[in-house]
Amino acid sequence: MSYFAWQPYVSVAERRRQAERKLAKLKKRGHSVAPVTIDGRTIAKSFWGKSWCANLERYSDYENRLPRGRTYVRNGSVVDLQIAKGGVAAMVAGSELYKIKIAISPVTTARWKSICRDCAGTIDSLIELLQGRLAKSVMDRVCREDDGLFPSPAEIKLSCSCPDWADMCKHVAAALYGVGARLDEKPQLLFVLRGVDENELIASAGRDFSLTKAAPAAAKVLDDRDVAALFGLEMVETANSDTRTPTAPKRPLRSKTLKGSKTPARTKIPAAKKSNSPRATRTKSEPKRVTPVRGRKRRAQRRPQL
Repeated sequence: MSYFAWQPYVSVAERRRQAERKLAKLKKRGHSVAPVTIDGRTIAKSFWGKSWCANLERYSDYENRLPRGRTYVRNGSVVDLQIAKGGVAAMVAGSELYKIKIAISPVTTARWKSICRDCAGTIDSLIELLQGRLAKSVMDRVCREDDGLFPSPAEIKLSCSCPDWADMCKHVAAALYGVGARLDEKPQLLFVLRGVDENELIASAGRDFSLTKAAPAAAKVLDDRDVAALFGLEMVETANSDTRTPTAPKRPLRSKTLKGSKTPARTKIPAAKKSNSPRATRTKSEPKRVTPVRGRKRRAQRRPQL
């Protein structure tokens, strides 16, 4: 039978049984297996998972192969899916167990800085980021075509071990949809896949806030003493200030008097109070009083008696 001939039809149940037998052998060899399990028909339910699937469906390069891939991922054909930095490795059960490798280019440094700058100040915590509780502006920026966090067809290289000649076969499409389902459980794997750190979005928000609320430089702020010396004012200290810094004694300001104006007389401050004792000293201006008692007695003795 030729390699490119049509393979006989194998039911979904039979494909799963064959895949489980091969996976059991891989587990015995120490290979960890992470199958994609979907409940119902909805492939992705979270913001990150839906955005990944929507990014695939908006490119015309994939529109012809995606419907078969959705069928495969819904019936559990993706039996193993591993996401690492820059690539996805998967095993999909078909007529055989096929191996898929998807290489995705990392986000460039300039592009990632642009995303962080545009989202700065809008993401409060890492939990909100991973849960997808973001503002509409952040969602639009992250999901922007050719400039957001999700890869474009030019950044994706596909390979599958199946005989299909197309790059995007149904097995590869199932693996790509499996990535969207896996992001519902572990949204941080998207940042791992694109080679960026999700914490930088939160850090950029903190830096933006600190820059906008920065205090003025100390060198550009005038001290109260500088203001007083500049304008010749006496600054009154506020009553609410907790600590008071001692200020140096200031020289009295000399005011120039206008012509014709009278200067106020200076008042003398007495040096000491006068005592009430009789022995108090007399001032120079007060004259001395001399009582002529002896002169009167002598005149009385010289007068002749009649």
